Amino acid sequence: MTRNTYALLGVLGVLVILAYLLMQKPGERSSAGESGEALVSVDSLAVDRIDIKSPTVNVVLQKKGVEWFVESPVSYKADPSNVATLIHSSKTLHVSNIVSNKPDKQSVFQVDSTGTLVKMFQNGVEKVSFILGKSGSSYSELYARRAVSNDVALVNGASSYVFNRPVKDWRDRTILSTPRERIQEIRYQYGDTTFVLAFKDSTWTIGKDSTQDGVVNSLLSSLSNIVTDDFVDTLAARPTKPTAQISLAGTQLTFFYVKGSEKYLVQSSLSPQWFEMQSWHANPLLMRKKDILKSRK
Repeated sequence: MTRNTYALLGVLGVLVILAYLLMQKPGERSSAGESGEALVSVDSLAVDRIDIKSPTVNVVLQKKGVEWFVESPVSYKADPSNVATLIHSSKTLHVSNIVSNKPDKQSVFQVDSTGTLVKMFQNGVEKVSFILGKSGSSYSELYARRAVSNDVALVNGASSYVFNRPVKDWRDRTILSTPRERIQEIRYQYGDTTFVLAFKDSTWTIGKDSTQDGVVNSLLSSLSNIVTDDFVDTLAARPTKPTAQISLAGTQLTFFYVKGSEKYLVQSSLSPQWFEMQSWHANPLLMRKKDILKSRK
């Protein structure tokens, strides 16, 4: 070998040794550590409160009986599916490796006050507390830290959005939910114009006129599960003249078109809450008589 070759091999050897020493620096290690272990362990059925705090959201979810409610920043029934997803996702966060244990490195991975702090209670007692930070190299990887530990772990198994939903997504968006078979009559009112779509003798008719089966089936599917796009907790001015009213299954829904926009304000006789629906979402519900009837040849 030439002298230059030996020199290059010597430099390479020094670099390898330096790299090894750096990897052994306390607090900055890449280790399998607790690989495969669940970040936290909770009993899904026993969890009865969840606190979520981040720089943008501060939400408290509370279980009352068998139902979940948003306790703060508003008081409202919670979306049971989103709460269940959060609890399940917490249990599926598994440690891939420990990336650091130095407190001054926590901000790098956003597992300090810039992260999302999740506290879960069982039978009224805090069971686990952990902080979720920035995403890893893939959509299912996050940096996380148990609140009682300085170890920063790379975990997989859940999306950050599951824990960082805006407040409106923790609220139950249901305006009306009723089985299709319970809908036997639908009354529409547009100003002074009214008509009734009724199910009689195994047939949907408006008065004595026949209707289009496909249109009615689509309408029934839409009416049996109506959800809002957003919540309106404070009205600048209460609307007075409704655009339309739909009455079905013992419930009356009132729609107010917001001029200069593509949305409706909606109120249900079942609740004092005001809702907001985009026009594309509301229009399939607001059927006109001519659109339902069979065309006359």
